[in-house]
Amino acid sequence: MKINALLGLAASTLLLAGCASSATIPRPSPPVATPRPPSTPPRITQTNSLVGQRANAALSLFGKPRLDVAEGAGRKLQFAGTACILDIYYYAPKAGADPIATHVDARTPDGRDANVDSCVNALRR
Repeated sequence: MKINALLGLAASTLLLAGCASSATIPRPSPPVATPRPPSTPPRITQTNSLVGQRANAALSLFGKPRLDVAEGAGRKLQFAGTACILDIYYYAPKAGADPIATHVDARTPDGRDANVDSCVNALRR
C-alpha cells in the first residue's frame, strides 16, 4: 500500500513538473532583418563646394564634427553652428577608393532648408 501511494505521489509530481516546465521554456525570437548597405554608392547629383571632396577637406574647414557616424558603407559628418547645420555623406566611388562627399544637406537650427554654400561660409572656422 505504501508503495502504491509513493508511486502515485511520484507520478503526480512528475506530471505537474512537466506542465510547469513546458510553460516556462522561452521561445526563440524571430530573426530581425538588418538593412543592407547599397551595393553601389549613390550617384553624385549635387554641385557645391563640398561634393567630390574627401572628409579631411571638411575637417580642415570646420574642425571637429558634431557627429561622425558610420552608416552601412557610408559615413556622415555633421557640423553645426548658430546659423545652420550641415550633413555631409561620404561613399567610396569604387571598391578600395577613398570615400568622397556624394551629398550635402544644410538646414537652419529650426529645420528649414538652407543654402549649402552659405552654410559652409557660416561654419568656416
